Amino acid sequence: MEWPAFLDEYEKLVFRMNTPRVVIDNAVCSTATLVKVDSARKHGILLEAVQVLTDLNLSIKKAYISSDGRWFMDVFHVTDQNGNKLTDENVLSYIEKSLVTIHYQKSNEINGLTALELTGTDRVGLLSEVFAVLADLQCNVVEAKVWTHNGRIASLICVKDCDSGCPIEDSQKIDRIEALLRNVLKGDNDIRSAKTSVSMAVTHTERRLHQMMFADRDYERKPILQFSADSPLVTVQNLAERGYSVVNVQCKDRTKLLFDVVCTLTDMDYVVYHATINTARDRACLEFYIRHRDGTPISSEPERQRVIQCLQAAIQRRGSQGVRLELCTADRQCLLADVTRTFRENGLNVTRAEISTSGETARNVFYVTEATGNPADSKTIESVRQKIGLSNLKVKELPLIYHTKAESEEEAVGVGGAVLLSLGSLVRRNLYNLGLIRSYS
Repeated sequence: MEWPAFLDEYEKLVFRMNTPRVVIDNAVCSTATLVKVDSARKHGILLEAVQVLTDLNLSIKKAYISSDGRWFMDVFHVTDQNGNKLTDENVLSYIEKSLVTIHYQKSNEINGLTALELTGTDRVGLLSEVFAVLADLQCNVVEAKVWTHNGRIASLICVKDCDSGCPIEDSQKIDRIEALLRNVLKGDNDIRSAKTSVSMAVTHTERRLHQMMFADRDYERKPILQFSADSPLVTVQNLAERGYSVVNVQCKDRTKLLFDVVCTLTDMDYVVYHATINTARDRACLEFYIRHRDGTPISSEPERQRVIQCLQAAIQRRGSQGVRLELCTADRQCLLADVTRTFRENGLNVTRAEISTSGETARNVFYVTEATGNPADSKTIESVRQKIGLSNLKVKELPLIYHTKAESEEEAVGVGGAVLLSLGSLVRRNLYNLGLIRSYS
């Protein structure tokens, strides 16, 4: 095999002794592809395995995790986003190679980019102000992810200098960027908690967003609006005779649910010794047997409540309410500032965003609501689409809260006929971004 460049000879020996054994089986189960991983146990290894699968937007329908001494075994039942088994050889090969090397995952070097981390109080138009400041400072936004939860915002924005196309390394310019963005985040009432930082390398983007919101203690805050009574049910009990704490999670199933839960447990310094994950229709049931890294279970009622709060928050962060708008257009300077300003001028608030560029094309996803947090009016969405470009900005899916309304108002369904339910194969898009295939169309 080809060794990673950062391994010395001793590390290669250890690697040979502890290399995970990976088996991918399409014959055992008629409805899912089985991915089996046997590996030496270390803190965070489960998260890294789950991360490989969820980064390809695969659905984990079932999973069994068991740890025996210094070794552990994972079995994942996975499908693509359409519920089909995995048959693409590029996907299968990528999964196997990635899982074999999970012991040696490093922080992601951001190729030619500078990473900006922002946290603060969310408000209408905040994102448009952030992108306007970056445009004024000649910063080109190449990638970004933005989450909001319980009135807080966390974003990881990767930029490069507009003129040189290189990462921003000038210390004076970096200081100016941080200062101006911090002023934007502070607004009129967030003097203490607004934070900005700059880095040339980051951990996994979505894991970092969880860490940022956890550090911001979003889990302690009250939700501004509650659209659904279907909140995650989390219980924590101690199994005294075995020395474990048992965490049970029941909630609506969705993509990356297991990643969000395991990420939070790992970053709270708990070790998962055994776990079972089951899904049926749109429901998920996850059970984890955990201990602290020193081998002790949860020891107090305040700690138990904190685990419950943190897991509920982790599940809800990715479930931002709103209409999903997809923007696909030629990339240009000030594009994001212009688009988000249009949202703001029409009373729309961005609750979550994913920004990416592919060559000269911008591919962006926004979830938007009214300024009050209520569902956005279909006429407002249509007006925004006309201003930005009907062919460029499309409505791709509506949350459940909209479907009920649509059933009673058939003439309004589709936001003027523009609403489409797009399941698409995100696996192929991710492989395209990774350079493993030439097209995902």
